[in-house]
Amino acid sequence: MSIKILSGTVLGLEGVLVEIEADITPTSLPAFIVVGLPDAAVQESRERIRSAIKNSGFKFPPSRIAVNLAPADIKKQGPSFDLPIALALLCAARQLEVKLPIDKTLILGELSLDGRLRPVNGVLAMVIGAQEKGMERVIVPKDNISEASVIKEMEIIGVESLAQAVEFLNGSKHIAIANNFELTPADIKYSIDFSDIKGQEGVKRALEIAAAGGHNISMSGPPGSGKTLLAKAFIGILPQMTREEILEVTKIYSVAGLLSVDQPLILHRSFRTPHHTASSVALVGGGSFIKPGEISLAHRGVLFLDEFPEFPRSVLDSLRQPLEDGIVTVSRAQGSVQFPAKFILVTAMNPCPCGFLSDPVKKCVCSPSQVINYQKKISGPLLDRIDLHTEVPRVEYEKLVSLQKSESSKSIADRVLNSRRKQWLRFRNQNIYTNSEMGLEHIRNFCHLDIDSQELMKKAVDQMNLSARSYHRILKIARTIADLSNIENIRLEHVAESLQYRSKLRQI
Repeated sequence: MSIKILSGTVLGLEGVLVEIEADITPTSLPAFIVVGLPDAAVQESRERIRSAIKNSGFKFPPSRIAVNLAPADIKKQGPSFDLPIALALLCAARQLEVKLPIDKTLILGELSLDGRLRPVNGVLAMVIGAQEKGMERVIVPKDNISEASVIKEMEIIGVESLAQAVEFLNGSKHIAIANNFELTPADIKYSIDFSDIKGQEGVKRALEIAAAGGHNISMSGPPGSGKTLLAKAFIGILPQMTREEILEVTKIYSVAGLLSVDQPLILHRSFRTPHHTASSVALVGGGSFIKPGEISLAHRGVLFLDEFPEFPRSVLDSLRQPLEDGIVTVSRAQGSVQFPAKFILVTAMNPCPCGFLSDPVKKCVCSPSQVINYQKKISGPLLDRIDLHTEVPRVEYEKLVSLQKSESSKSIADRVLNSRRKQWLRFRNQNIYTNSEMGLEHIRNFCHLDIDSQELMKKAVDQMNLSARSYHRILKIARTIADLSNIENIRLEHVAESLQYRSKLRQI
């Protein structure tokens, strides 16, 4: 007898339906074969399934068992096929008679040897994929209920064991449909507030512009001037994520296996800080089992690269395409997958190896060649993709000991939110959220310059040798500054301020 059970796998971030077919041949010698391009974890499931069936009170068929995972040209990874394969075997052995429409049910779960179910990765992506294919319900381990129940159109059934799944399918046990998980992120209290950081008003202004428009920003200054502190405070002025953004980010973390029972959804923007020894695979994604890297884990959040020039140049240059396109394509012999990578890049660096090239107090001890070689670690094309470049000077003693509070993160965040609302309204139905994501057509439609602004831009392009990319990025920044000022059209002062943030480093 042959039976089909529907399960799923993940390709990149997309859920793909997998048909599980089980066939038992009683007259042959005992064997248990799994075909359909399974990986090692799926092959090992045979022993887990055998023990789980026996320890759950069922009889494992002493016959030749063939299990096929279709389509056969897609690699099947992970232990999420344990439960559906076990149920398919019980159906084929006539120990389970299904009383509900099994062709509309997605089944996922990893089995323990005693028949209990463990949570699996990528549930949200697979549930979304199943819903798009017309599935009506999904059976998942109980610990995956919160993650799966985000999709309101699906019936989410949480089970604790193989035996409980069998009782539900044969109609002898009723399991309540899980309540839908509400995507309502609560306010979070960040440990560092802009009001706690003395001075650096110019840098805070640049960070406000970066947050408002989703622009990349680089900070350069001597050691101890507060670059890292400012970067950590930056996350506190970003607006809360929308429902669509929460789903996007949670899918990434689910596929990466970084969700927990206590944290089934990512409700707040990520702040990723990889060390400068990180490899390009760790940064952009990949591996033998292709998984998202740091730039995708920072999607809709912040990627902070401290000690920017200390990263290998090859690693930094791997950021060039994601910074431009907002996606990263990971290609391997077995195929290519795409991960979203729309993040705000925040970098911190010293201007030279000793760190005191721009310091008015302490003298730099580096030779000109050392400074040039240090700055050459960051390629010109990568610098060109960073919108805002700002210097972080040494904080004066008077400001350090001053009792006067600086503007709070809450106050800055309110202006950022008002600016973002203008952008959401401007770009509605265009699949972008911020000014930094504008393409050429958007720039033509929303970045009109008056005569005086055009003259200033012409002089800037000629005197600063600006590339076409730099020109368009300056227009995007000017658009963000105008939004922060609550002004509809870009003015001369907006263009002038945006020009101040171009890179002052030597570009080789």
